Amino acid sequence: MKRLLLVAVLVCAAAGPARAADYGLFVDVETEEDLLDLLRAEEIDDEAFETLAELLEDGVDLATADRDTLYALPNLAWADVDAIVKYRVDAGGIAEPAALVEAGALSREKLDAILPFLLQPGTGKGRAVGFHGRLRYRTMYLVGEERVPGMVFGANAGAFDGLRAGVAGVLTRNRVSDVRYDPRRDALSANASEPQFHVPKFWVEWKDDRWHAVVGTYRIGFGQRLTFDNTSRTNPNGIQADETIYHSQDLASACRESAGELGEGNSPCAGAAGAEYQSPDYKWTERLRGVALGVRRLSLGIGWLQAHAWGSYETKGIYQYELYDRGRCADPHGDGEECSAPRVYKRLDDPSVAAPALSYQALPAMYNEWLAGGNVTYFFDSRTRVGVTGYGAGAEWLARGIDLDFQEWARTPYGGPFGAVGADASWGHDWADLGVELARSFDSQPDGGGFAGLLRATGSWKAHEVETSVRYYDKAYANPYARPISEADEYEGLRARDEAGLRVLYTGRLGAFDLRGLADAWLAPSERVPMLRLRARGDWDAARWFRPGLWVEFQDRDLTATGRGACYEVADEVAGEPVPCTGERVLLGGQLQFRPVRPLVLTAKYQHKLVDDSARKFKDAGTFRQDSTAWLVATWRPIPDLRFRAQVRYLNEDLDATDYLEESVWAYLEGGWSWERILRLKLRYEVYAFLDDRASTQDRSPNPAHMIRLEADWRF
Repeated sequence: MKRLLLVAVLVCAAAGPARAADYGLFVDVETEEDLLDLLRAEEIDDEAFETLAELLEDGVDLATADRDTLYALPNLAWADVDAIVKYRVDAGGIAEPAALVEAGALSREKLDAILPFLLQPGTGKGRAVGFHGRLRYRTMYLVGEERVPGMVFGANAGAFDGLRAGVAGVLTRNRVSDVRYDPRRDALSANASEPQFHVPKFWVEWKDDRWHAVVGTYRIGFGQRLTFDNTSRTNPNGIQADETIYHSQDLASACRESAGELGEGNSPCAGAAGAEYQSPDYKWTERLRGVALGVRRLSLGIGWLQAHAWGSYETKGIYQYELYDRGRCADPHGDGEECSAPRVYKRLDDPSVAAPALSYQALPAMYNEWLAGGNVTYFFDSRTRVGVTGYGAGAEWLARGIDLDFQEWARTPYGGPFGAVGADASWGHDWADLGVELARSFDSQPDGGGFAGLLRATGSWKAHEVETSVRYYDKAYANPYARPISEADEYEGLRARDEAGLRVLYTGRLGAFDLRGLADAWLAPSERVPMLRLRARGDWDAARWFRPGLWVEFQDRDLTATGRGACYEVADEVAGEPVPCTGERVLLGGQLQFRPVRPLVLTAKYQHKLVDDSARKFKDAGTFRQDSTAWLVATWRPIPDLRFRAQVRYLNEDLDATDYLEESVWAYLEGGWSWERILRLKLRYEVYAFLDDRASTQDRSPNPAHMIRLEADWRF
């Protein structure tokens, strides 16, 4: 480990410094559903999706956004960001984004790609303009479903110089409610799912050159995201009002119950009932709810001081299998029945009647999380600073009569209060940026907390950018508000825990070639298990009308384990405890993109995967499972404000069998119309058909499923 850290430091010093907002490909999207298409195709990961979705939701104001915020926009290198900032200073502002292209600060291709992420000029935060705002409505209807569809209503408005307010309401149908302790059964009980209206996001914000305050729901983060960050931004520095509601593309199971007290073999979901599906609910993340106050700039010495304080009292839900009863179990690591999650029964009108148990449910309003934190940062200039961040938090359980706590695989540490304190610093000059953060977590678990550190650097020159980072997260670093660079594997519910690694990212352009690469080597220090992920992608502007691309990715979850038969895709047991996997995956993909005439873009993509699978047939044969996916996509824009898009995707998991995993066809046709980027309307019709021979597919209903999605967005 010492050698790994020494090599990483030397590489960082040589490569020159910081954090590239590399999303793995050139991102060209207009809506959250476009991002979901990329996520489904595995061209972006969950972290990139969350960051980009929130950027789409929030919008970025080119006229006021700082350097770090601009860098979070897709496809922009530091050189692009610095060119935007320089133009903004020289021109005294940015009246229209197109002026950046005319001045040579940004290419037309990059500007077109970031336009959906930009606020309309004149509606940005902190502008001395009149009344302005946004209204949004989204819904999805599953054809044949005899109930009200889920929907989202969102509104925000601003006036004067920096005052804004917003609210988001969601109509759900699949959530249980009113979870309580049932002393008759010594278990929990809940009302069955039914239509409910929620207001999960609401806020009032004031922001000017010196002050920033938010009352309501918000996100906040600092430094290298090691001590505290819940923003999902690449380089967070301060407060953001939170109004993000997420969309799901996958249908939800209509029956999530087990036999419970009905006796073995009497589950309400047995047979065809277990194969019924319904439209999903819109989702949201419960972040912070309270007050956040920041002093953005207080002149002091050669630079300026920035200070923030925040407090939150948020009511949160939890996945039912992430609970345990401390009255029955002394240590959640125990494997006995007494340490498993308490049962949750469906509440009936007559409590004496045998009741089924609920399964795979997110239980709402289970505890209140209190949290308080602060940050002080001194800026020598806009790229050089030092700061200190700290917070403390704890949970108050709402179900009376039972002593609940978090299982060890939950994100939140069990046992009582927790928190962290850390110091960060960054330096930047010309083509180089360097950032470092060290942190110590504290909690009520037996180890009491642990240490973590992150060093990252970026060097940018001409059309090239290299990021190098080294990280170390102790096994005892149980900080649920840490979001630093890390891989997707988890230790006891957290990614940034029990991990040490070295990562190098490259993005650049060589002539007509766009190139991207990633190499990440890491291990779990507690078990000395080495892991590796490699990724490379190249796109070639062969002609004005033709752009082919190739990509390859390799990942091994345990370099010391060889041979087939291990699992790669992490699964959960019924009880919720993760199953560790040590397998490999190789992904090969390619695409051909044609622009025969300017308004029309045709894309053909194919992806082939070799995946380790623990099923006996692969173990006995010593082979990978082979999956394939093919897409055909057409986008036609007859006029600038009107877009039509059609896609067909064929998926076959396990090419050697039709009765093991999914084989399906998914297709959609959508039309989108916008008026001067102020009013946007989108309508999508899609169909999803399962073709495989599994028993679950034979009983599945509806199959095929037909869905209609509607979205309206008005920015004024």
